[in-house]
Amino acid sequence: MSFPLLTATAALPALGAVATAAVPARQRTAAKWLALLVTLATLALAIVVLVRFDPDGARYQLTESHSWIRDFGVRYELGVDGIAVALVGLTALLMPFIVLAGWHDADPLETGSRRWRPTQGFFALILAVEAMVIISFEATDVFVFYIFFEAMLIPMYFLIGGFGDRAHSQGEEAASTQRSYAAVKFLLYNLAGGLIMLAAVIGLYVVAGSFSLQEIVQARADGSLTMATSTERWLFLGFFFAFAVKAPLWPLHTWLPNAMQESTAPVAVLITAVVDKVGTFAMLRFCLQLFPEASKWATPVILVLALISIVYGALLAVGQRDIKRLVAYASISHFGFIVMGIFAMTTQGQSGATLYMVNHGISTAVLMLVAGFLISRRGSRLIADYGGVQKVAPVLAGTFLIGGLATLSLPGLAPFVSEFLVLVGTFSRYPVIGIVATVGIVLAALYTLVLYQRTMTGPVKPEVSAMPDLRVREVLVVAPLIVLLVLLGVYPKPLTSIVDPAVKQTMSDVQQKDPKPAVEAAK
Repeated sequence: MSFPLLTATAALPALGAVATAAVPARQRTAAKWLALLVTLATLALAIVVLVRFDPDGARYQLTESHSWIRDFGVRYELGVDGIAVALVGLTALLMPFIVLAGWHDADPLETGSRRWRPTQGFFALILAVEAMVIISFEATDVFVFYIFFEAMLIPMYFLIGGFGDRAHSQGEEAASTQRSYAAVKFLLYNLAGGLIMLAAVIGLYVVAGSFSLQEIVQARADGSLTMATSTERWLFLGFFFAFAVKAPLWPLHTWLPNAMQESTAPVAVLITAVVDKVGTFAMLRFCLQLFPEASKWATPVILVLALISIVYGALLAVGQRDIKRLVAYASISHFGFIVMGIFAMTTQGQSGATLYMVNHGISTAVLMLVAGFLISRRGSRLIADYGGVQKVAPVLAGTFLIGGLATLSLPGLAPFVSEFLVLVGTFSRYPVIGIVATVGIVLAALYTLVLYQRTMTGPVKPEVSAMPDLRVREVLVVAPLIVLLVLLGVYPKPLTSIVDPAVKQTMSDVQQKDPKPAVEAAK
């Protein structure tokens, strides 16, 4: 038997979570180092997966298949295509930086407080989320995917509700109440989506007699499995609703601003750069492959919802007074671009959407983590409490600017490539949608530059006059991510060469071809 590489990639952080939680209470530093080493080892395994993956080979590679619940036809099946490989790599890449950025976020509270924050639990929960996200990207059995799609809500609930942001102006009791509200809202929204999806998963098994993605897709391709039109549409809606909540897509997005506002900066990155990607990834893997006709039937409505997300999220970002809520609404706008690219049903759109997932994860990590460093120094999330920071902390201001420029998709940085592909792919089939979506680009420039101008430029406020610049640990967190933003912005081919074959296969599943250009190229 060959080495189960995919299982190992998910099992390592899971075992690391148990080991970190078991570290003695007084050995907080040991727990931190253990968590960091586990994330680095997981990154090494993810790199091995990336190296062993052949973009021109079989659709699903490094596959594993074992009988699990025989009576119900459930198998432990894993496999990765180019899209999954890219997102497994993104997850494994970001986790060491999340751990480093949150190095002191769960330390004992100061100022004489008797309440202690369990450091070991904080890092154990982060590792547990990593394990569940990775196996969600790898699962090719619908039931296995569903289990971990739902299970990741548990550690995320405790990370949001139990380890919130300390920068709160209303006192510890009010802060605790708002954290609990944000955590419960996150849980209820996602549980509602998960329960609807569970009904659809059961319905799929009744119709197909299997939970295996590959078996169902193959049976539909060779004609041995047919679904009534109404059945396929209802099942599609059950799956899509859960993924739209997780993504999040308007109007199911309202849990995200609360969750990101009340979370620590590393946990906010974990939510929007890692966990939420499971929703958009699942649209590509499950909605389009299992229900191709229903996907095409629902496309016009989904594109309108995506367009609303783009404009609505950007408009609300412009008017925010809280830094974290601004980044949250900006992310809602960006997820609208991702969903639009997926359902544009073009190779450029879906390739761009996949690249957008990766690039948005990196750019949001830079912006939010630097924002977290800024907030921890001043003790406030309000934009109005800052001013003139670039004069006292130029490195912090510079990295914040790069993160902001990546968020508005400046040419030369990675998000520009993905946003350009999404817009080109959408315009070629739905020109009106593509044109209106460009409003989001203009608004992104507005909220990003206004944020920077109000916090970093102008007279130095007395409260920030003694603000220290980035420390060595903090530079180690953001510098590699900035380098990656530049590299993927200048030379995205290593990523596109992995993603494009998988996108073409997905387009084949939904029996769609790229529209021909209106004007043929001159010979």
